[in-house]
Amino acid sequence: MCCNKTKGYNNQQIQVKMTKKIKFTKMHGAGNDYIYVDTTRYPIENPEKLSKKWSAPHTGIGSDGLVLIGRSDKADFSMRIFNADGSEAKMCGNASRCIGKYLYDYKLTSKTEITLDTLSGIKILKLHATGDKVDTVTVDMGIPSDEPVNYDGKGSKPMTEHPIEIVGIRYTCTTESMGNPHLVIFVNDITKADLSSIGPKLENHPLFPDRINVEFAQVLEEGKIRMRVWERGSGVTQACGTGACATAVAAFLTGRAGRKSIIVMDGGTLTIEWDIATKHVFMTGEATKVFEGEMETDEEL
Repeated sequence: MCCNKTKGYNNQQIQVKMTKKIKFTKMHGAGNDYIYVDTTRYPIENPEKLSKKWSAPHTGIGSDGLVLIGRSDKADFSMRIFNADGSEAKMCGNASRCIGKYLYDYKLTSKTEITLDTLSGIKILKLHATGDKVDTVTVDMGIPSDEPVNYDGKGSKPMTEHPIEIVGIRYTCTTESMGNPHLVIFVNDITKADLSSIGPKLENHPLFPDRINVEFAQVLEEGKIRMRVWERGSGVTQACGTGACATAVAAFLTGRAGRKSIIVMDGGTLTIEWDIATKHVFMTGEATKVFEGEMETDEEL
């Protein structure tokens, strides 16, 4: 760590900047890529600012956001997630899988079942390893819940197959929560969905004052569902774990699929199963390390 000072004269305040080096690991789950930092070794004071800076594709590392791994007095480890725009997310299934791989591969744990403290509750990760490396992770995503919406002016209530009109086009929408809010829209041909244009309009629709994640989905053959996602705070991403879960749940509730679905996204595939006995949703998929690196950050004192 080095110290940079700006000289002051005649009682002018002296500004001191400390340059700190932070090691990170870039990882992705089904193409949903984040920057991971072990805050037990590298504490971060301003994650909102750093997430925006580091996530930038041309001037930063490039990612969908920043994930902080820390200690917890309620679970084995904790997770905080910051989107590319600096906003904090409650939960991310893909990031949870990557944390499982990170902890095991870097020998921060020898367990193959880990509890993870998130803003949407304690999640259980089951690690599937070959030798000393994790290949896939199953995450207990918990019990899905309704995402109430006041769509008729008569109070908030679950929204299932309700039309929303955007620039003259009506979309049939279903809301679900997997610890964060999702709007699922089933279409006949997903290639015709202009996600970059429609996504932000739905995310910021007046019906959703806290904004919402948006999934377009097309039911395919053999239990498969093709899905694309516009993530709240990040835009179009390659994949979304909670979005895949919300889509599978919405497909079952609207009679489009059974309790087990294979969700095919731009960046990869996840297997989602809604267990009839426990009512929990289980998500299984790969987690991949991309590269390691080191960044410098200046902190004013």
